[in-house]
Amino acid sequence: MTTAAVQGEPLTLSSIADESGTFAIIAFDQRNTLRRMFTAVGIEATDQDMRDVKVEVTKALTPDATGILLDPQLGVGAVMGAGALDSSCGLLIAAEPTDRGDFDGEPRSYRMPEQNAAWVKSLGGDAVKILVMMNPQREVRPGEPDITAETVGVVQSIVDDCREQGIPSVIENLIFAPRGVDQLTPEQRERAIISSAELLTATKPDILKLEYPGSAQGCRKLSGVLTVPWAVLSAGVDFDVFEDVIRVSCDDGGASGFIAGRSVWKEAVGLNPGERATFLSETARPRLIKLREAIAGRATPWQNGGKQ
Repeated sequence: MTTAAVQGEPLTLSSIADESGTFAIIAFDQRNTLRRMFTAVGIEATDQDMRDVKVEVTKALTPDATGILLDPQLGVGAVMGAGALDSSCGLLIAAEPTDRGDFDGEPRSYRMPEQNAAWVKSLGGDAVKILVMMNPQREVRPGEPDITAETVGVVQSIVDDCREQGIPSVIENLIFAPRGVDQLTPEQRERAIISSAELLTATKPDILKLEYPGSAQGCRKLSGVLTVPWAVLSAGVDFDVFEDVIRVSCDDGGASGFIAGRSVWKEAVGLNPGERATFLSETARPRLIKLREAIAGRATPWQNGGKQ
């Protein structure tokens, strides 16, 4: 927990950023995805297996990260109990429901009132992270709910709650293919990412965690609609690909850094403890350091309010 939290003062994004105002955050709030990753390598993971890998990754990487994103079910308690979180690293806590809502096959966002900003602070969090899924290009048929407007309303209530409690709000959006569409084209993905960001930036979260819009041109368009800082997420792509994504996101999109998960640590899943320790020290940690080098001098300080 930061000094500000101990003193009861409002937290700012400085709690999860470096001295230059940029973000190098490790994402490890995966739960269902993590279980599937274990299954893919032939392991039926127990909850303890997942806790163990979260503790080991946290211990290995947080000395070089500005923040780590953990889930409350398997991550926060295990990590804090093991004393694995480096004192220099901020803690973001995922406060969204573990199961997404649904309307006619499309994701429908909702909020769990008990998992609010005060609850995150009680767990020692320095920021609240909420995942939503939105695509403003979806068709709204007569008599049906406007789930895009619903999502914006959910986000606004979360942002307002965080502001009242004095803790930063981190809003993550993942786009989806609307019903009747098997797969989005690159152009459709770009439009969905940018139009979603435009709606979400109006709620004034402290930072948006967004998907890469696919190109330098897409990043410039994204920058043009944002009035708050943003960080690019890794979406599990290979490390070399994400390294390039970060450079373009910062150079052309004004990103303030990254929130990266599987691109850094995914191979650790399924390794025995000795192999995992070697991988984390010899591969994952150097990857994180390279990503920090990639944003140095490129990333826009969050204090600039999302503008280069």
